[in-house]
Amino acid sequence: MAVRTPDPDPEPDDGIEGFGAAQPPARDTNPGWLSEFELEEARRHLPMLYVEAIPVRTDGSGQVTEIGILLRSTPMGEMTRTIVSGRVRFGETIRDALFRHVENDLGPMAFPLLPPQPLPFTVAEYFPIPGVSAYHDDRQHAVSLAFVVPVTGTCEPRQDALEVTWFSAEAAGSDAVAAEMEGGRGTLIRLALANLGLLR
Repeated sequence: MAVRTPDPDPEPDDGIEGFGAAQPPARDTNPGWLSEFELEEARRHLPMLYVEAIPVRTDGSGQVTEIGILLRSTPMGEMTRTIVSGRVRFGETIRDALFRHVENDLGPMAFPLLPPQPLPFTVAEYFPIPGVSAYHDDRQHAVSLAFVVPVTGTCEPRQDALEVTWFSAEAAGSDAVAAEMEGGRGTLIRLALANLGLLR
């Protein structure tokens, strides 16, 4: 499981205590942001909470017609497929975290349709030791709430995603696509398809 976006640097304090006064040093105004050191320490001691989203397109009757899967390049230059994923920040609702990560990965014009209280179709546990579960992340123990999210707008992947490929349900659940998915997410795609009644 890859965390593709580190916590951003906190924005500097905009307050000026007088005309021409020197700006005070930037300080962290969001306790949910962690430095890389703090994040590494937290990962060594605590399970991390994530949300994951499988974007889908639907027809006029609400039936899922396509499954969106991201293509990305790893730091090692390998091409893999993945889904929208990211941590939940301190003080952030699950819905807000889900919306933020969909917008971060698919662009601001994706227009996700999120209900007031989203419900995950499954909970995935990622472990640093292979074989403990179907999901693996060599950096950490992570618990992920996984959602199917209909999107109605134009998806223009950002961050390190190169493109979003729209698959039919049959193709998305194929062995070929599962082999390209990172961290065991092929299993997650198949669980989503089963939840939607599309797994054959």
